[in-house]
Amino acid sequence: MSINIGNICVDTNDLAGSATFWRAVTGYRVASSDEGTAYLEDPSKVGVGLSLQLVPETHSGKNRLHLDLFTDDMAGEVIRLQGLGATEVMRFDNDGWVVLADPDGNQFCAVSA
Repeated sequence: MSINIGNICVDTNDLAGSATFWRAVTGYRVASSDEGTAYLEDPSKVGVGLSLQLVPETHSGKNRLHLDLFTDDMAGEVIRLQGLGATEVMRFDNDGWVVLADPDGNQFCAVSA
């Protein structure tokens, strides 16, 4: 098969704020942007791209798709992510992951690697 995931798109109501949040979370840089979209890329060009798309509607309900962010320091990363503006949704300490939400309410998981 000759297909791969090159980019994941996240809807936002605050493009600048979302770009700041996700850049701090991932260490990615802005590759390009316009008034409605910001494209973030891994500086080493290894990770999948992340784009942020400005939308008029607010987030409602549970995500149908979410990011799993793997870490060797679960407790430290959850604290760091919360300091960046993430909120904790649910904790599964025994299973090794924490569900968080970005400032727009998009859920993602911090997963113990």
